Amino acid sequence: MRLNKSILLLMALFCLTKSYSNEYNILKYNAVGDGRTNNTKAIQNALDDCSAQGGGTVIVPAGTFVTGMIVLKKNTDLHLKMGAELKADAAVPTFKSLVLVQNTENVSITGFGVLNGNGKNFVIEESNPNRPYIVFVNNSRNVNISQVTLLNSPSWSLRLFNSEQIKIQRVTIYSHANYNNDGIDIDSKDVVISDCIVDSGDDALCLKSDNPKRFSENITVTNCIFSSNCNFIKMGTSSFGGFKNVTISNCVLKKASESPLHDWRKKSNNSILDSITGIAGIALEIVDGGTMDQINISNITMTGVQTPIFIRLGSRKNPTGTLKNVIISQVVATAESKITSSITAVPGFYVENVILKDMIFNLPGGGTSKDATRIIPEMEKGYPENRMFGWSLPSYGFYIRHAKNIQLNNIRFNLKNEDQRPAVWLEDVHDSFINISEKDAGNVKQINTSNVKINKL
Repeated sequence: MRLNKSILLLMALFCLTKSYSNEYNILKYNAVGDGRTNNTKAIQNALDDCSAQGGGTVIVPAGTFVTGMIVLKKNTDLHLKMGAELKADAAVPTFKSLVLVQNTENVSITGFGVLNGNGKNFVIEESNPNRPYIVFVNNSRNVNISQVTLLNSPSWSLRLFNSEQIKIQRVTIYSHANYNNDGIDIDSKDVVISDCIVDSGDDALCLKSDNPKRFSENITVTNCIFSSNCNFIKMGTSSFGGFKNVTISNCVLKKASESPLHDWRKKSNNSILDSITGIAGIALEIVDGGTMDQINISNITMTGVQTPIFIRLGSRKNPTGTLKNVIISQVVATAESKITSSITAVPGFYVENVILKDMIFNLPGGGTSKDATRIIPEMEKGYPENRMFGWSLPSYGFYIRHAKNIQLNNIRFNLKNEDQRPAVWLEDVHDSFINISEKDAGNVKQINTSNVKINKL
């Protein structure tokens, strides 16, 4: 059966019309990309029409489009073309986020354009609540964010809250414009993050848990580069519910490109070797009564960090929670301070079932006899940070207190300078196995321990 030319032409026109009707270019809604005009209404009208017509793609072409908060609705793809920029209008009254995804599903933010938070033009004040995020995903599902660049947030850059089925792929974040400039914050479940590059003033990747009845769980992160002036990879501080079933792999951690708001060397009275460093490479924290269970972190390299590993079970606000069943493996780290890697809990409670294996730590050394004899306070209610016990700890490799079933297996410490502290400090540690370099195995301090086996590599 043959179709005549007229029918074929009509079919082609129908296909073109259908394709065109699913795209909503903001220029047709009178948006102006001059870097001055506020385009909130024009962009929102395009997004509303797109969703109301069953969904499609809202196109942001090349140009700088100033806007207040815009809200993505069901079945909508916000697509930023190469050269396109949505820039937050700091003159607009308080709003939650430059782009808000809330109470919806099946939405995406894609393309090679830029979401610019314009963070320097908002109030510069730590913990100020009147600063928006760049992207806030709240109570939504099936959300995809791909390829876009997030710049200069007034606060956190990308926040995922109470949502599920989220994919973040090939996203670039650069944010040193304000305080609390986290990269990616996750308080959600069923999240996949891959191939991202984050360079941030505050925590680069941070899992949080604000609701005691809900876990951040079923999360995988891989093939990313994280830079930060605070923590590179962190679970906490907020840990009311907790974290379950998290895997992080194949990531490079390195110091941030700049540090306009933090000079750690100056703050530490020069005990930290570089003015630009991250606080901790891997920080795992339960301090608000929650649970941490089934965490696997592997294949990590880190440089420009004060403390490679910081694990803390505390009692900051609620009854003490639990922190157990953690594996961290195949880590190569170069540290810039005497704030040793640590695993600590509070009296009467224990960090349990933690395996650290196949690691090389390149350490500055330089610890004195005074450092080795310091009395370390318990700090039950202290804010969990590597320096919560001071600018040094009484060992150069690991400081472990109130812990059970800990394995340090195939761990090597390379010291740049002589150090008068023991390699490992064990206090109230039980049923554990230490397998470290021969020179370090004979230099382990034990206080109130039981069933601890120490092997030489």
